[in-house]
Parts: sequence; structure tokens; C-alpha cells
Amino acid sequence: MTEMSPPGWHTDPGYTGTGPVQERWWDGSRWTDQLRMPPAAVRRRRIRIGVGVTAGVVVLAAIAGGVLMLTDDSGRTKNTSSGAASPSPGLPGGQNGQGGPGGGGRSQAPDQQQPQQPPSEDGYVTDVMSGVSLPVPDGWKGQSATIGASVSTGTYTCPADTSQKCERGGVFAAPAQALKITARTAEAAAKADIAVNAKESYGGKAYGAISSHQELKSEPVTVAGQKGYLVRWKVVTKKGDDGYVQSLVLPSPHSADMLVVVRSGFDISSKAPALSVMDEITKGIKAASGTGSGSGQTA
Repeated sequence: MTEMSPPGWHTDPGYTGTGPVQERWWDGSRWTDQLRMPPAAVRRRRIRIGVGVTAGVVVLAAIAGGVLMLTDDSGRTKNTSSGAASPSPGLPGGQNGQGGPGGGGRSQAPDQQQPQQPPSEDGYVTDVMSGVSLPVPDGWKGQSATIGASVSTGTYTCPADTSQKCERGGVFAAPAQALKITARTAEAAAKADIAVNAKESYGGKAYGAISSHQELKSEPVTVAGQKGYLVRWKVVTKKGDDGYVQSLVLPSPHSADMLVVVRSGFDISSKAPALSVMDEITKGIKAASGTGSGSGQTA
């Protein structure tokens, strides 16, 4: 970035490649402390964080005009309502010469379409939109965002596709609407989401698909003071480690009309975290509190 570049939102230059991608405000001369999730949805590329131990995708979504935007492996933005793809915007002075997410050199002021920043609390990461905070286990990495939050163990090469990166364990929270879940109750949403969670965590090329599954739990739970519902499966993969996946759904502590989805997934191996850690994270989820920028722990 140079001082000749106009103010605007751009990919955070401090982004490490782990956790949800955020944008940082460039004021024309320097990077500010203001962060946001892109107004279009973000779908991480082949890094298995948060959506269980997904080697395939991580979904973090902002609802913009009712259209969910996804980013595919080429970095191109895909509009799921039409299937059309368009190049992702570049940074000022970049190769495509676009000025930011709005395209055509247009940018928005920091106070426009800017949700409040994630609160900073030691040992937790926060999904501001959902109103929940996830505990970050010792040695794990975490990422807060205005929409979505995740904790994970770190990456390794996927067993069935060495071009992809997988994770031994991860937990991810987001509003149900952002994940395109239309069920109206926590139980119905959890039961509908578990198959999606399993497929995105262990299906596809990363593990050679799922050959079978066993339901371990399907029960009401109280999390963050809310009456939710939890479904847990054990899945058997065709190649590499098998895994545990869990879909927990609860009403947002900040909005009874909003359902929050917490997807978890752990490999079953000596190198993966114990299943008891999934239970500890689930029990440690709490209502978000406070405001400010940053996150409890970030990658």
C-alpha cells in the first residue's frame, strides 16, 4: 500500500491464513485498527477449520441482500443464487487495479455497514452476530469476527489429497441463516445440519469420502444459558483417520429469534485431541459480553 492509494476496505495485511478472513480499513496513509468481515460471505479455501475438521470448506457468511457469496479454490467469488463468478477485488495498486470490495475504486467509510468489533477477552473468541464466545483450549488457535468465530488445532496434509490442508480438531460458530439453515427449532436445525457438517468435514477428496456413520448422541442441552439441541456422529472414512462430528444449535443469547450453529469435528487418532475436549468446549460456550476490537486469541 502507498499513500497514493485511496481509503477503503481491503484484506487485512496481517492475515495469517488461519481462521476467517477479515478486511482492514486503509485511511489513505496507514492501516487503522478497524476490522470487519467482508460484506459478501467468505468461504475459506480447503483449510479444515471450524466446520468440524473440514478439509473441504469453512463457511463464514454475511447476509447481503439475501444472497450468499462463496469463495472457491481459485479465489473467485461465486453468487450461489445465479452461479455466476466474478474476480475477487484487488488491493489498491494491485494487478487488477480495483479499489476494494465495492469495485471500480469505490470504498465505504469505516462507519458504514460496519458491525461492532469482536470483544477482546482472554481465552475466548467471539462471533459478534451470534452473540456467543467459544473457549480456546491451551495450544489451540482462535479467531473472532463480526460474523463467525473458530478455534482449531493447526493444519496437516490431508490423507487422500495431499494438495489440501486438514486439521486434527476444530470448532466453528455462525448464525444459522448464514449457513442457509432454514429449520425453525434448535432440534430440527441440529438434525438437519449434522449430515452437512459430516460431509464438509470428512467427505469429498480430503478423506476419500465417508463410508459409514454411527449416531452417538441426539439430545437437548443447555448451553450459554439457552435450551439447544446437540447431535454427534462417529464417521468412518475411506482413507486416513475416522472422526467425530457434532452439530449444536441454540438460540442466540442476544436474540431469541436467531439460531446459532456450532459445528465441531475431531479426528480419531493419537495425534488428535481427546473427545472430552469437544465436551469441554461445548460446556464452555457462553454469551458474548463487552465490546472492542481484537479477539481472545488469534492465529
